[in-house]
Amino acid sequence: MIQYIIRRILYVVPLLVGVNILTFVLFFVVNSPDDMARMQLGQKHVTEAAVSNWKQQHGYDVPLLWNAEANGGEKITQTIFYQKSVGLFLFRFGVSDSGRNIGADIKDRAWPSLAVALPTLIVGLLVNISFALMMVLFRNTYLEFSGIVLCVILMSISSLFYIICGQFVIGKLLKLVPISGYDGGWASLKFLILPVLIGVFSGVGSGGRWYRALFLEEVEKDYVRTARAKGLTETQTLFRHVLQNAMIPILTGVVVVLPLLFMGSLIMESFFSIPGLGSYTIDAINSQDFAIVRAMVFLGSVLYVLGLLLTDISYTLVDPRVRLT
Repeated sequence: MIQYIIRRILYVVPLLVGVNILTFVLFFVVNSPDDMARMQLGQKHVTEAAVSNWKQQHGYDVPLLWNAEANGGEKITQTIFYQKSVGLFLFRFGVSDSGRNIGADIKDRAWPSLAVALPTLIVGLLVNISFALMMVLFRNTYLEFSGIVLCVILMSISSLFYIICGQFVIGKLLKLVPISGYDGGWASLKFLILPVLIGVFSGVGSGGRWYRALFLEEVEKDYVRTARAKGLTETQTLFRHVLQNAMIPILTGVVVVLPLLFMGSLIMESFFSIPGLGSYTIDAINSQDFAIVRAMVFLGSVLYVLGLLLTDISYTLVDPRVRLT
């Protein structure tokens, strides 16, 4: 098992190197520093002097990969790749095009994103799995058919509809919670209730159907029939055996949303004015701050790769075949 974990950790290194190189190509080769300068200064009536001045102010006036005019090690260090991309491995995100410290902004905004995404993930998992188990428990009945119809209806509606309706009904008409905003400390709870509820409710349709398909596949296997033959009730069989053996695909599905724990939800944070990393990325895109966008793209990729690593390691806890090999 230890060798398996070490092998999976070693796979992370080339993946992160590839992500860094791909990010560099997208932001500095496909979209050159001259293009960045013109986008920031305006496409019309931009002089070459203004472009050169902007590149010098933001550190984009050096060669991309090799500085032939420098001496010694500066041939490599005095390049855009070394100054803008190598530091990302050490999570040194540098300064944004507007002059802000990106690392400090990420540190401050990660907590609001986590405060929204973590309850949404945990409560959503519990609700979706419980709902799916209930449909499987009452399979081939009108209750299961009604549950499937409800899931199809819920997953066919856009998440924007849930956000707008939730803000209008719960926030404006009933005035139970604020429509939008955020505050520090425990005062933030009243601002988090509505986005968490909407996030959970909007995912019941797709989540319920997906988990139901997993559990239906498990209940037809031999070990379930053996458990029933030994006298276990259907409820005991579902919760003791089916749920445990379905943990591998459940963990695989969870890894998809792990980056959202820190990266935040772009739509949810924007509509509810939550100062998280999702709204931070949207603001950077709108203002064409390429340094922030580049840092967020790399950070999101790193979190996703680490999520895959954690999923592989968690397999050793739930799958005895991995432990034995």
